[in-house]
Amino acid sequence: MGWSALRGMVAGVLAILCPFSLLAADTGAAMLYTSGAAWVNGAHVPYSASAILAGDMVQTRSDSLANINQPGSTVMVLADSLVKFEVASLDVIHGSATVSTSRETALTAGDIKVTPISSAWTEFNVTHINGAVRIAARKGDLSVSDGKETVTLAQGQETTRDESSSTSKDGKKKSQKPTTGAVPAAHGGTLNSPIAVGVGGAAVGALTVWILAFHDDDPVSPDRP
Repeated sequence: MGWSALRGMVAGVLAILCPFSLLAADTGAAMLYTSGAAWVNGAHVPYSASAILAGDMVQTRSDSLANINQPGSTVMVLADSLVKFEVASLDVIHGSATVSTSRETALTAGDIKVTPISSAWTEFNVTHINGAVRIAARKGDLSVSDGKETVTLAQGQETTRDESSSTSKDGKKKSQKPTTGAVPAAHGGTLNSPIAVGVGGAAVGALTVWILAFHDDDPVSPDRP
């Protein structure tokens, strides 16, 4: 059975046997919904809905978008972007992402970290291109930290910061270019806690098969048809 068919079958089994909210709470997982071509850990996502784990890399191209959904939080990965998913945050390596959250989900870009000030519903956008980080507070106030100082960005305000980690030892700013093609496979998160009581052994077995299939060591290049 091919990777795509196996992953699709297991995703269906999980959807029936294990509610997503329970899966996310116990494993740090999230659901990825794509519009257009996208890649996870360098492997093309063959279905519009897939599960991802902490440490997974998500990439879109110039004509595609991706949504990462968790209970109380949605992150839209905009076109031509590369991000790394973590349980309570998202690292914008290149491109743009928009967060809508009531659980204080943060975005990072190099040394810059953007976090909602409260658990009230907050919406904001972070764009990270060529060492410049642009932050826009759409709804709610934000805390912006570069590791040295922390400032408040009020609702409706925007700011641009230089990513300090983009400066090399000789003082020259490193050039960051959009990633072309699929990114190298990353080491995704592992399941550190048991599936909650009430989910049968079939769900546990299916989840194990899904993890092995999802972290395939033979990523599909986006250049292939």
